[in-house]
Order: sequence, then C-alpha cells, then structure tokens
Amino acid sequence: MSGCHQTSDYKEEMNTGRKKIVLAGNPNTGKSVFFNHFTGIYVDVSNYPGTTLEISCGRYGAYSVFDTPGVYGISSFNDEETVARDIILGADLVINVVSAVHLERDLFLTQQLIDTGIPVILALNMIDEAGKLGMEIDVEALADMLGVPVIPTVAIKKKGFDRLAASLIEARPGNKTPELQVMLEPLSLEHGVPQGEALLILEGDPVVAGRWGMAPGDSREIIYRKRRMHVNNICSSVVRETYAGSGFASRLSRWMIRPVTGIPILAFSLWAMYKFVGIFVAGTVVGITEGEIMLGIFEPAVRSLVGYIMPLNSLPGTILAGEFGLLTMTFTYLLGLLLPLVVAFYFMLALFEDSGYLPRIATLVDRLLTGVGLNGRGVIPIILGFGCVTMATITTRLLASDREKKIAIFLLGLTIPCSAQLGVIAGMLSGLGPEYVLLYVTVIFAVLVVSGTALNAMLPGESSHLLIDLPPLRLPRPLNIIRKTGIKSYAFLKEAAPLFAAGALIVSALQLTGMLSYIQRLLAPLTVAWLGLPPEAATAFVMGLVRRDFGAAGLSSLSLGHLQTVVALVVITLFVPCIASIMVIFKERSRGEALWIWGGSVLTAFFTGGLINQLSRLITGGNSQHTPLILAFAAMVSALGVALLLRLLTCHRKKPGYSI
Repeated sequence: MSGCHQTSDYKEEMNTGRKKIVLAGNPNTGKSVFFNHFTGIYVDVSNYPGTTLEISCGRYGAYSVFDTPGVYGISSFNDEETVARDIILGADLVINVVSAVHLERDLFLTQQLIDTGIPVILALNMIDEAGKLGMEIDVEALADMLGVPVIPTVAIKKKGFDRLAASLIEARPGNKTPELQVMLEPLSLEHGVPQGEALLILEGDPVVAGRWGMAPGDSREIIYRKRRMHVNNICSSVVRETYAGSGFASRLSRWMIRPVTGIPILAFSLWAMYKFVGIFVAGTVVGITEGEIMLGIFEPAVRSLVGYIMPLNSLPGTILAGEFGLLTMTFTYLLGLLLPLVVAFYFMLALFEDSGYLPRIATLVDRLLTGVGLNGRGVIPIILGFGCVTMATITTRLLASDREKKIAIFLLGLTIPCSAQLGVIAGMLSGLGPEYVLLYVTVIFAVLVVSGTALNAMLPGESSHLLIDLPPLRLPRPLNIIRKTGIKSYAFLKEAAPLFAAGALIVSALQLTGMLSYIQRLLAPLTVAWLGLPPEAATAFVMGLVRRDFGAAGLSSLSLGHLQTVVALVVITLFVPCIASIMVIFKERSRGEALWIWGGSVLTAFFTGGLINQLSRLITGGNSQHTPLILAFAAMVSALGVALLLRLLTCHRKKPGYSI
C-alpha cells in the first residue's frame, strides 16, 4: 500500500492508467475509515461537515483509491460537490458509504450515483447502531431494488471490510430512477454526451453544461422529485422499525440542541474543559514540564554546555542561551509551556468531535450566530480557532457565502485565542479569582458581539440557513482520539518551532542592539499611560507579532497586578494574528482585506485594553474589589446596546433574498 495526501498528487494519480476506486458518501458516514483500511493512510475523521476539503488518494493492489469530501449530491452548488463530482465522473467504480441510521437521507446520493451509470458497490455502515435504534434492514431486498451489491459493515470495528474488498469485482451499474432513461436518451444518443454528464446537464449543472456548449437543463426539480419518491419507496420496503429509539443517547441528543437544556450542558462542557486545560494542565502539568524539567534541568544543562564552548555573555552565547535564547527560551516555551496545553486542548476537541457533540453545538448556537452574520455552522471554525486560528481560517471555506467567510475570518483573527495562547491565559487567570475571569470573558465576548453585529450591518446580504448532519451520539474511540491528538499536536510543533526560533532570534537581536529598550520607551505612552502596564510589556507585544501565544507567554514572566493582568491578556488576545495566520488570510482573502483585518485588530486591542484601565481608574481608582464586576456589567450592557442599535438601524433594509 502506498499513498498521496496532497491535492496536487491526486491529479497525477488520476492519470496513471490504474483502475480508480472512489469513496463517496454523505458527511459522517465513515468514508475516511474505509480509506484508511484500503490504503493505510490516516485521514482526520470528524463529526462535522467540511473536515475533508481536499482529495486524499492512495493505492490498494491494482487500484488507485480516492477519498472525496462528504456531500449530499454531485453538482456545482458548492466547492465540496464540485470536487466530488469531477472525481466520481472519472471513476471505474464507486464505493458508496451509507449510514444505516440515516438510510432515507443517504440513499438519495446513492440513487444519483447509480443514475450516472457508474458501477457502484454499497457499504451499509453503522448497521449495529441502526439495530440499537430499533431498525431492521433487509439487505438482500435493498441490493435487489438498487441493483448493486450491498455489504453491511461496522467501520469502527472493521466488520465487513474483508467481504467488501472481495466484492469489488462485483460492482455494477444499478437500477436507474424510473422514467429517467427516457429523459437521458436525447443527450446520450443524439449528442454523444456520457450518461453521467448528461444527467448533470439535465439537473442544471452549469459547469458540465458549459463543457458541451449547452445551456443548463431545467429538469432538476422533476428528477429530484422522482428520485425522492423512488428512494422513499425503497426505504419503506426494506426498513422495519421494531421499537422507537428512546434510549438514553436519543434523549441526550435532544437535550443537547434545546436551549433550556442545551445551554447548561454546553456551559458544563466548557467548564470541564477549563478545569482540565486551564487548571490541571496549565497548573499541575506545566508546573512539572516547565518549572521542574525545562527550567530546573534542561536550561542549566544547556547553559553549561554552551558556556563550555563559548562565554555566555558573548554575542553567540547570548543568542543561543541568553534570556531569549534559541536553545533556552524557545525550547522552554515550546515544549515545557505550550505543548502540554496544545495536547490537552486537542484531546478535548477530539472528544467533542468523535462523540458527535460538535454538530449539536452548531445547532444550539445557530440563532445566536445569526446575529453576527453567521449560522450555526460558523461555530465549527470558531471552535477550531481555539486550537489553531491558521487551521480555522482555512476551514472557513465550508461556509456557504463569501460574506460569511469575511465575518468569520475577521472574528477569528480578532477575538479567538489559539490553544497555546488560551492555555497561558487560563493559567494566568486561574490565580486571580472568578470576578477577574468574568471580566476577561465578558470583554472578549462583548468585542465579538459588537464586531460581528457591525460587520453584519455593514456587509450586504443575510446569513444562510443551517443545514447540518447530526450523527448519532457515541462513545469516543480511544485510538481515534489518540491519533487525532497526536497528528494535530505534531502539526503544531512543526509549524510553531521555526516561528518560535525566529521570534527568539528577533527579540535577542533587538535586545543586543538596544532596540528593545528603545521600543519600550517609544511605546511607554501607550503601554504605561494608556494601558497602565509596565514598560516591559512592550517586549511581549513585539513577541506577539511573531506568534500570539509567544506574546502571551512573555506576559507570564512579568509582575502584574490583578487588573493589569486582565488588561494585558485582553490586549494580547485581541492583538494581530500570528504570522502564519496572516499568511493564510492573505491567501484566502485579498491583500486589502488582510491588511484591514491586521490594522483593525491592533486598534481594537489597544483601545479596548486602555478603556478597561481608564474606566477602572475613573470608577474607583483601581482599588475596589468590585471594579471587575462593574466593568464586566458595563461591557455587557454596552455590547448589547450597540448590537440592538445596529439591528434597529438595518432591519428595515434587510429583506429575504437580498443579493450577496
């Protein structure tokens, strides 16, 4: 088995002359597990749409195997469908992975694949979960009605995989939707259009129609209605419900998406994440890895080794083992401080993904995110942003409109701290008391509400409606959790290590040339007078230009009061995204938009931080223990007031169908 995992590679693999197997299916049907079995290549498996935005390819025996994005149809109606369509039309056979739990939904894509005339074999996955929900499926009758082989499988246990592999040679074109052949014949016989492309032309696919110099057809609604009726007839014939799915998992699933019960469940989940990442890992684990191992053992050993070769106060000695040394601070921050926090966050995120809870969060917050110009699907890049803003920015491609992508990318760059930065923030806040934690969270949330509401008011159009799959709740699979956590943590190290080294080198150079002191003096009116922070805070902001978590880690070494800590953390959270994120933003958006996001982040960060400091002085001189609560209340009232005002000012011009 061998494989390729980049988008550029799959085009080369398509032209090797080998027979092509394409895995196709709706989101969350388990396609990537099948791909892993056939090729030996691990693909990130997540319970939300948009995970696989690129094509993965590998080899199995004499076959080339391609894993396509999860889609509900093959057409040009979004990026995922466009990519999947082109790969499927070039396949020698398609393995259609179907969820037995959602058979009526998934068979619509199955029938569309069959209607293209491509040989198909059906992998009926999650057959065990369907049984638990009281569904009995007549597999033989299903195969007879579809006209293709149907293999029951349980992907997470690898059941049915050997039988599926042995049945590849039995793949064949199935039974088309009734009356469809008559509609296809004029294009297929008279114009020589292949059956699959003829189908898509009739369904109104503008790209395929353009390839043949034709106008898109207007029969999509007719074909879809006939296909839907045909699939409904099949399901009613092969599925028998023995009892209603009223187990605890079903009840819990309903509770998770109802506001009355879902909000407390979400609050408890986030509290548990904070206790694990922000208290246990940031306190106990980091205390061992950073304090005892890196500072107590590693750094003295490095300085001893470097001092044996050269004087520590020399230019190379300072760069390698000084206060901001390449071999001291870089490794201490990266491995001792940040890596445990990143691993902990990705572990929690993997639990949310693998259990099926993440799409339920999207459903729960849909109405809330509509107020800032997004729908519930927007929570996916936001939650991913707490892991890595760079990765989350790329994931905004799954959003339905360009308008939503603009809003999501700006909010990600402005208000969402990445996992490494969040771990440092949680660690610094944990010793301040709940009132200061409330102040920090309220201010960041207020900035998100005001910024999102303002963008929603200024940009034309409205949020698209949420269409998202709710996979069954299941116990997370330990091996999958470990794989996801390991792969994403390794990706963090691979990306962050060079940038941390570059940051340490830049700061060391600034220190040796005296520029660091000059920058501190230059920024003193801002950091000292406006923000109320010590001059050394400027160093953390310079480090934050390289990576925001680098800057947050720099703040942890300063001696700050409680309110100063909150001000500093608010500024570093709202500060510009790291270099890697900015590069991705330049790639995803125009140069002008990227510069606007960067500049807007700087202004918002320093304005908000200074406002907290100045208001605290104005209210009580910063000495009252009630100051954080007063400021938190003021921030929340202001945010809601601005949001309401903008909504009132713009609601008269927002109409259904407003063009984007």
